[in-house]
Amino acid sequence: MPIPETQTAIVITKAGGPDVLESKTVEVPQPGCGQMLIRVSAAGINRHDVHQRAEGRNSDGTAVPGLEVCGMIVAVGAGVDQGRIGERVMALVQGGGYGQYVVANQQLVLPAPDTLSDIEAAGFSEAAFTTWWNFFHLMTCRKDSFALIHGGTSGVGHIALQAMSALGYRVIATAGTETKVAAAKAFGAHDAFSYRDEDLAAKVMEATGGQGISSLLDVSAGAHLKQDIQMMAPDGQIAHLSGGGGADLAIPLRDIMAKRLCITGSLLRPLPLDRKAAVAEDLRRDVLPLLGNKVRPTIAATFDLRDAAKAHTAMEENAHIGKIMLKVEHD
Repeated sequence: MPIPETQTAIVITKAGGPDVLESKTVEVPQPGCGQMLIRVSAAGINRHDVHQRAEGRNSDGTAVPGLEVCGMIVAVGAGVDQGRIGERVMALVQGGGYGQYVVANQQLVLPAPDTLSDIEAAGFSEAAFTTWWNFFHLMTCRKDSFALIHGGTSGVGHIALQAMSALGYRVIATAGTETKVAAAKAFGAHDAFSYRDEDLAAKVMEATGGQGISSLLDVSAGAHLKQDIQMMAPDGQIAHLSGGGGADLAIPLRDIMAKRLCITGSLLRPLPLDRKAAVAEDLRRDVLPLLGNKVRPTIAATFDLRDAAKAHTAMEENAHIGKIMLKVEHD
């Protein structure tokens, strides 16, 4: 298959709202050592993309956002088996996903199962890598304890609930509406509650038989921290995914000391490659066999690539359950 010199991609032109996303003609990237060039058929929309656009950041040398794709390998760089060309894959990428072609490190490229469509497969990687890194590398989630995810119907949350419950982990979820609470339970949550409930901590403690939460994944920038600390088990861990736009977090130090809690957080994109590669191996072993059976990305909406601005608007409305996706056409 001939590879063109240029492609259509969505570019962040400046800081601002969805309207700063513009369709432009840009060069097709070349795979470097250990990399693959993927002809993209679908890409996922993630909250990170929205924050990047709002701040106008040109991350990792590209103004093209996008962290996850599905497509076909069409070229490889040095150190990569030429026999991989033609494989249908899904990948975690370092930006550039909102385009017709993107490069990915071979260690972060996973086979796309026949049981998932391209749109579904494109919605797997970012959520899965985020879940496994935070619960099993940054924290130490165990089957004899309880975990909790704020935002159980988000892109990350609904994949985490399906995969972790299928593997025997007890995960409680929160969500913002009764519809989403019900959806979280359907995704496999041990129990689910509204994060707006003033009695949230008490209800979580009751749901865990008084044991409390040992591993908590927070996407809310600490919006529920007071209740989080009340519901935590001794020696529990809280991991933050959102920096809240750089906002400070007021921490009740004595309460943390009394329970010996660990509050941490991480950013997936700047994580060193060797750590992401270790997560990829976990996913290959534990989660890929579940895809299409016990784990399937729920697609809330799909937009054409050129309508990425509409996709970002839908993301910011926060009414969706599951993933918002882009379909990528080729001339």
